[in-house]
Amino acid sequence: MSLLDTLNQDMKQAMKNKDKETLSVIRMIKASIQNESIKLGKDILSEDEELTILSREVKQRKDSLQEFKSAGRDDLVNKMETELSVVKQYMPEQLSAEELENIVQQTIQEVNATTKKDIGKVMSAVMPKVKGKADGSQIKEAVLQQLD
Repeated sequence: MSLLDTLNQDMKQAMKNKDKETLSVIRMIKASIQNESIKLGKDILSEDEELTILSREVKQRKDSLQEFKSAGRDDLVNKMETELSVVKQYMPEQLSAEELENIVQQTIQEVNATTKKDIGKVMSAVMPKVKGKADGSQIKEAVLQQLD
């Protein structure tokens, strides 16, 4: 089942349950997907493209969450946390720290990286392997730990 089909089913369920927050987030995700398909000139997006959109949505909400926390806006913090949890339902299962370390270690060996100057090479090789399964900051942290 494609992401759009899943979103449509969940949207119907949210309407039946009168769950306005979930419905709103699902509509935002669908709009993002439709905007991206129009931008790319495609009717149907690949899983990779859908994953990119979901990752962008998660990142936007995390950034907003940080801003609201620093501004002391607890009402908006709660709203963002709810939205973030809804968006994360559609993301693939996240890698554990151990799995991420193994992938980073293998990639460092593949690209023959030795120093922190090679972080760009390693990051560009790791990102496609873990797309949507790990946060960029976690990946960077794992790479920095391995490169001394």
